[in-house]
Amino acid sequence: MPVGRIEIAVRGQGLHEFTAEVGNWVAAQGVQEGLCSLFIQHTSASLLIQENADPSARADLEQWLNRLVPENDPLYTHTLEGADDMPAHIKAALTASSLSIPFQNGRLLLGSWQGIYLWEHRCSHTVRQVVLHL
Repeated sequence: MPVGRIEIAVRGQGLHEFTAEVGNWVAAQGVQEGLCSLFIQHTSASLLIQENADPSARADLEQWLNRLVPENDPLYTHTLEGADDMPAHIKAALTASSLSIPFQNGRLLLGSWQGIYLWEHRCSHTVRQVVLHL
């Protein structure tokens, strides 16, 4: 079965939607139905299916997780790469590194308001790798 990669350039912490990129890749494979698996190859970012209609939902999620896992906690010892490094690892541990989405007729079977997001937990600009498999 097909395996592919999507590179996602991020501009720091937050939810970055890439639903269209996944949908386009699935359609290009010529497979009519099955399950599309996504896996992020990083320990300080994660994957999420979330509402893509109202940006306030994303903002609330980001603020909630930052409050739950604050930077500069004195308990952290893994701080060599900056104040956002250990919180990013904790956030990734609390969320998901993989997703599975069914598709039919070459199209993802997401709900009306669902989008696929990379949740970047670091502050820096970077490029993340997501592996796709049908």
